[in-house]
Amino acid sequence: MKEEELIWRASMVPNVRELPFIFAPKVAFLFLTAGPLPLAPLWELFFKGYEGLYTIYVHSNPLFNGTVPSNSVFYDRRIPSKVLQWGTFEVVEAERLLLANALLDLSNQRFVLLSESCIPLFNFSTIYNYLMGTSKSFLEVYDQPGPIGRDRYNPRMSPTIQLDQWRKGSQWFQIDRRLAHEVITNQKYFSIFQRFCNGLCFGDEHYLPTLVTTKLWRRISNRTLTWVNWSKIGPHPFTFGRIETTRDNLEWLRSNGNKGCEYNGRRIHICYLFARKFMPNALDRLMRLAPHVMQF
Repeated sequence: MKEEELIWRASMVPNVRELPFIFAPKVAFLFLTAGPLPLAPLWELFFKGYEGLYTIYVHSNPLFNGTVPSNSVFYDRRIPSKVLQWGTFEVVEAERLLLANALLDLSNQRFVLLSESCIPLFNFSTIYNYLMGTSKSFLEVYDQPGPIGRDRYNPRMSPTIQLDQWRKGSQWFQIDRRLAHEVITNQKYFSIFQRFCNGLCFGDEHYLPTLVTTKLWRRISNRTLTWVNWSKIGPHPFTFGRIETTRDNLEWLRSNGNKGCEYNGRRIHICYLFARKFMPNALDRLMRLAPHVMQF
């Protein structure tokens, strides 16, 4: 169906939290990729044995013609996609397509955005219970002055979006059904960003943080569950190759360097459920370490 019809259909699906007993609430894993999924074997191991508790949706370049084995959890999970250029607002449009497709399934109650370089840091049951055990959505939001923050604001967004409402945050979200529904149905803010978020605006870093600040900020935990190392100077985060993929590093990621975070009003040590950016040549070590470190 056309994009407009998809968005309309998804917006009409009931926005419910309690499902009839015949349904188990699911986590929708949304993979936004450029092409193949080189870490697919790791995810296959992660999902094994938990059928009925998750769904998978993949948005890749429509020109990508790679194949997936029929016995894979990723088989036939690609959605009709659109050509996008990284760094443009087209990335947000692709995220919206993933959410709209996932909302059509009434049993999807949590929605997790991932890339082809993301990995799970814990086993499925730990991640599932973490996501289902809270009423909060996980989305990073902050106000940052300067060239990579407020200076990206376009004054032509006023009066709908004011400078003091402009926010920044991680692209990688973990949100509930209510917020996912709001993302695809809010045409007012979406059209403003679509028109005026260009050049150095980077809509994937600003659209959702700005939207929730003005609409639903009480429903977020103001943090992402996806760990990314931005200590490296430049536009790209630190990458984990084969050499950097060690048991010590994975254990550190799982414990967040012994720092704590808030979950349901109390302090806990599990702050990140996913991490990136892992390269294809890290797969072999990940497969060998996963049963011992991530326990799947």
